[in-house]
Amino acid sequence: MNENIDVPVVPDDASTLADPADAAAPAGGDCCHPDDPDSSHQHGYITAKDNYMRRLRRIEGQARGLQRMVEEEKYCIDILTQVSAMTKALQSVALELLEDHMAHCVVAAAREGGQAAEDKIQEASEAIARLVRS
Repeated sequence: MNENIDVPVVPDDASTLADPADAAAPAGGDCCHPDDPDSSHQHGYITAKDNYMRRLRRIEGQARGLQRMVEEEKYCIDILTQVSAMTKALQSVALELLEDHMAHCVVAAAREGGQAAEDKIQEASEAIARLVRS
């Protein structure tokens, strides 16, 4: 028997995030240098940080809901449905982060040119490959 469950399903609604095109690259191309802790840059997602945090908190709530469902021995198909919803929500966040990264960090590195651009493109390609495999 399928019971109503109180785990929120996060819609795949990218409209809640700011337009990545609004996140202009910082002057001088100083963007996303993870090996330089003193670098004063802003990541591409920073303009939509509050929206990302809201979505991630919703996903965190879904994870707690899944734990509760297993603890309460809910019907397995209901649990699987919620796992699917949570997976889709995480994938949606990942794709938005990737889009922001490409529009901000990769574009800034491309403007800079040289090895920095090649490295940033390689890094993005590897991130895409990880997402595709997941």
